[in-house]
Amino acid sequence: MTENAFPPLLDPATAPFPTIAAWMNEAAEHELNDPTAVALATVDSRGRPSVRMVLAKAVGPDGVVFFTNLQSRKGTDLHGNPNAALLWHWKSLRRQVRIEGRAQKVTPAEADRYFASRHPESRRGALASDQSRPMPDREAFERRVEELRARYGDDDIPRPGYWSGFRIMPEAVELWQDRPHRLHDRVRWEKTEAGWNGTRLFP
Repeated sequence: MTENAFPPLLDPATAPFPTIAAWMNEAAEHELNDPTAVALATVDSRGRPSVRMVLAKAVGPDGVVFFTNLQSRKGTDLHGNPNAALLWHWKSLRRQVRIEGRAQKVTPAEADRYFASRHPESRRGALASDQSRPMPDREAFERRVEELRARYGDDDIPRPGYWSGFRIMPEAVELWQDRPHRLHDRVRWEKTEAGWNGTRLFP
């Protein structure tokens, strides 16, 4: 690929989220599976890091939202230490987005709306799963799902109190674009009272 085939360099003077929105739209067109999938890093009460993939359901300057079992490893980590980091890496687009910030729980109304929008089988799975905890056997889990199907059908599956979401409130954002010969384009923004302060970084 020639130099002219690459997109323009990032502008540190421009707030990052319009660019992130444009990149998300391109990812939705070109990434084959789950373009919203993002790596979420958390730290537990003993300072041990953990990372896993989640699906971002909203992305913007007011935060990145995902949903989970609050009793999962990520849920308990964020309850004890709300600092978190996110990473999107779209290999086919040769781009990367990093966000660092603090987590806060979404409102019950937000959790209810999203839970109600999910496929009935996904709602049953959320209700049946003791996420991140040992499973005695697969059959026991599947029996729970079948019992919930018999009890609620597809329409009235309640959101369990331990299932909700988090909003990662961005405090720092870094965008990265591939360039020839590893002369990559990289800008980091820090949030201030006046807005976003961007700085170009060495790749």
